[in-house]
Amino acid sequence: MALFLTPEQMWDMPLGGMSKEKQIPHWFGNIAWAVVALIFKILFRYKAIHRERLRGFKNHRGVVVVANHTSFLDVILIYLAARPPQWVRFMARDTLFDNGRGILGQIISRCGAFPVTRDSADRMAIRRASHMLKDGEVVVILPEGTRRNKGDIVPEIHSGAALVARMGKAPILPMTVRNAENVKKKGERMHFPKITVEYGNPLLLEDFNFLPKDERLEGCSWYAMRECFALSLEIPPDQVDMKALFPDGKDYSAIFAEHPIPSHTTEEVCAGFGETNEETNS
Repeated sequence: MALFLTPEQMWDMPLGGMSKEKQIPHWFGNIAWAVVALIFKILFRYKAIHRERLRGFKNHRGVVVVANHTSFLDVILIYLAARPPQWVRFMARDTLFDNGRGILGQIISRCGAFPVTRDSADRMAIRRASHMLKDGEVVVILPEGTRRNKGDIVPEIHSGAALVARMGKAPILPMTVRNAENVKKKGERMHFPKITVEYGNPLLLEDFNFLPKDERLEGCSWYAMRECFALSLEIPPDQVDMKALFPDGKDYSAIFAEHPIPSHTTEEVCAGFGETNEETNS
């Protein structure tokens, strides 16, 4: 049962995906999912919409899942929505792994998390994530880096998700966790609203090649986050006020209005990847 693996060992072991190497033991993650899923189903009656857009990648290729970050419950709901047939790998703040004298690090590593140093170009984390994607795993990255409305931090979009997708030759799948931010607001008692997880359509990095080379990752990340907020607010993407959400960032609204990004289905993205691989191998 591999009870004595260190977090460092697990960060470099596969979990799900198509690798033939020895994986992180599944028993702990399965128990955690069963217990937490039952509790959350009772408390929040959570449901997932368009989950087939994630399911379609299983056994075909890796995918970077991105979401807006409004609640401390987001990560848990993202994990629950993907399980049990798919595992997810979370890029998590490195300081979390030392909490509770390392106990939290052991727990979240067994559930698929691996560390990233915030506000830095963490090459090790990027290499790990791209390797996971090439093995067909699901990597979750929250481009805002921290929860919205947390202290005096001005929200910004980090382009790490697009960089990882490019290095791992993977598409990006926007999603949102809707209503989790209403569970506990500052100064209020705890509430138990219905929570909905919703997936959007996948994005391909090559569709952003019309942008200047030095802006492609930033533009793609901006567009992906607009898709996430459109799902969250239940409005069309072009109605999302990104300038209000990210006041210090560049606004690409006019550029994408002039150059619409094509819509893809998961099936198309996976089929195109298979055709590309066949051509490469022939």
